[in-house]
Amino acid sequence: MALNTLWFIFIAILYTGFFILEGFDFGVGILLPFLGKNDVQRRSIINSIGPHWDGNEVWLIVAGGATFAAFPNWYATLFGGFYLPFFLILIGLIIRGVAFEYRSKHDNPKWRNLWDWCIFSGSLIPTILFPVAFANILRGVPIDANMQYVGGFFTLLNPYALLAALAVTALFTLHGASFLSIKTTGEIEQRAKELIRWLWLLVALLLVILLITTAIITGLLERINFLTIIFPLITIAASLVVGFFLNKGQFGRVFLMTCLTVAFFVLTIFVLLYPNVMISSLNPAWNLTIENASSTPYTLKIMTVVALIFLPFVLLYQGWSYWIFRKRVSNEPKQLTY
Repeated sequence: MALNTLWFIFIAILYTGFFILEGFDFGVGILLPFLGKNDVQRRSIINSIGPHWDGNEVWLIVAGGATFAAFPNWYATLFGGFYLPFFLILIGLIIRGVAFEYRSKHDNPKWRNLWDWCIFSGSLIPTILFPVAFANILRGVPIDANMQYVGGFFTLLNPYALLAALAVTALFTLHGASFLSIKTTGEIEQRAKELIRWLWLLVALLLVILLITTAIITGLLERINFLTIIFPLITIAASLVVGFFLNKGQFGRVFLMTCLTVAFFVLTIFVLLYPNVMISSLNPAWNLTIENASSTPYTLKIMTVVALIFLPFVLLYQGWSYWIFRKRVSNEPKQLTY
């Protein structure tokens, strides 16, 4: 396998890991003002993701760094052309991170309510803008012969991208609710379970509509292969199996299915994109590919060696942190950190 293909796969895995882990973080943040009816309940909700939210964001940092090192032309075109949405995503993540740390610094209800809504908005903004960005990467944007994005911000706000934003927002909300159903107790747990009961079918329907639209826009029917068929089918199947385990009351498996739905949804994007990394809507000859956007073979070789040495340690550490904090969050105020 060529190294540029290997690094394309590696970046796809990094984004998949990020959206699985940060997806339920975003979902929990979106649900915070609605499922938490008092301060203790909201603290419980925040504490369910408290040990993990910052570690989950490392996946995004590594994905961005890997893109910069392995595919510098992709990085330059993507972050240059999509500067404003990525800047707004960054602002949202900063606001959310500050809110986690400052919320419990004062007992004033207005103070805490302010930071609760900051967590909500800091979770919602990336949830909306990430799918807008990836939908446009897949759909195609105006890129000229010099690999320069020549569109504007509102070029990105097309109907397909907005449909993707709606579907992903619903999916992450479901993902967050399924996480809360296995990490909290009492009223929060019951509200999360009730939300799953009416949300899962809507998510499945939106994903079906989005994937059909994607197949039409990307010309999928003209280049069918095993992966472009099986990955979307697994995405839809996993979202539908949520209902099966929901009826059995097996919410651990419900969460597993939402993880699989997110994973194969993201992988579907990369499978449909390959061997391109960005598509030009002006001229197919101006597409950025894994060939013309990549670093030198020597750079990719060095990066591969470094990744093989250090990546297992990072994965082991994060797995260990999830194992340590695997129990449900207590409703006792003295045991809550945030």
